[in-house]
Amino acid sequence: MKALRTLLVVSALTAAGTAMADSSVVKDGYQFAPNQLVPTGVRAEVGTTGYGAAFLWTANPYVGLALGYNGGDISWSDDLSIDGTKYDMDMDNKLAYLNAEIRPWGASDNVLAQGLYVAAGVGYVDNEYGLKKSLHNSNDVIKIDGKNYNAPSGSGSIQGSMNYDNQFAPYVGLGFAPKINKNFGLFGEIGAYYTGNPSVNLTATGLKEVGGTGTGAEAADRLEDKIRNKDKYEWLPVGKVGVSYHW
Repeated sequence: MKALRTLLVVSALTAAGTAMADSSVVKDGYQFAPNQLVPTGVRAEVGTTGYGAAFLWTANPYVGLALGYNGGDISWSDDLSIDGTKYDMDMDNKLAYLNAEIRPWGASDNVLAQGLYVAAGVGYVDNEYGLKKSLHNSNDVIKIDGKNYNAPSGSGSIQGSMNYDNQFAPYVGLGFAPKINKNFGLFGEIGAYYTGNPSVNLTATGLKEVGGTGTGAEAADRLEDKIRNKDKYEWLPVGKVGVSYHW
């Protein structure tokens, strides 16, 4: 998996780094000029990877670059669903990225069509998610790895962390960034980073399988193994919105 991710990262960096000068994306007589190394805009953004900003470059109506950073602790909810169970979540995001943004209809007279783009690039991901699910009486249950567990003593929990540590990850996304007027625009994007499986550490205390002999500690170990190895956890989803300013 590491070899695949490395190959994808190199491919994404090559695409992002050459997009502005590649003659294959220069259309209708638009040419790259040295002054295009100066940013043509900025945007503020907030989403599942935190809040931050990006510098924007426009090579021509069809191609642009975005260099940005997201950090902090912001999400649309305070929980994360893993294997069907929602855990209380504490986020610590640190993510820098470089994306090429390809606009197939960038020269269209239709403002909405102009705003559609495909993003491809690479991010440097250092995100940590603190996870916890607690039971406060013996009647409550929590599902771990497909089985129900309760807290016979009236108090129990499973908690730990899931980390995407200091790694480069290729990214692909779909965005919509229409301009409101000459200078201001809106922005929204969904996508995912291919990070490979995260590192994870979970600890269960005071939990026992309902109608069985299993312990919470055994269930936590099985869930750790699933997160470390299942394909579905190799992708870090992204959703964000924001506003942009162009000069």
